[in-house]
Amino acid sequence: MSFVSSRAWSAGEPPLLGRPPPFHSLTQQLSCVTMIPGFTPEGYLPPGVHVATWEEVSKRFGTNRHRRHLLHGLKEALVQLRLAGCRRVYLDGSFVTSEPTPKDFDLCYELRGMDPLFLDPVFFDSRAGRASQKAKYNGELFPASMTAKPGFTFFQFFQVDKQTGERKGIVAIDLGVQP
Repeated sequence: MSFVSSRAWSAGEPPLLGRPPPFHSLTQQLSCVTMIPGFTPEGYLPPGVHVATWEEVSKRFGTNRHRRHLLHGLKEALVQLRLAGCRRVYLDGSFVTSEPTPKDFDLCYELRGMDPLFLDPVFFDSRAGRASQKAKYNGELFPASMTAKPGFTFFQFFQVDKQTGERKGIVAIDLGVQP
């Protein structure tokens, strides 16, 4: 795989106040030899972490009005994560399956390089099954390194079918934060 990346600001000009610009204002372009692969007969992505751009995710998973509504909330969450310095997120749940009307999306995010003070407090509210996250962003948000169940971080947990224990794929989105 080869990647080509560009940023909206030059290397010598850091963003205002030391914070990165909003996700939607970047002219981030990643070109990859492969696209998000097709679904398995079970309706999942094949095992592995499939790197995609926002545009690829929108096109592939925004196939109906309900899914586009979920994408709107996802984009808002990505803006918040980007402002906090997050570099990569992983998308999972029924949203990245062949299910036509998924109830929400599941997302975990890498903490390395982040400043949690820039995150919306809703990211830390796990009461009532993360109801406030679902209400505001249409999905559930977890740190990738947080324990999902004994022996599994959310990053690992997302890659296993809860019913069968079989491996399945997830989608990674690079948010374009440079070190």
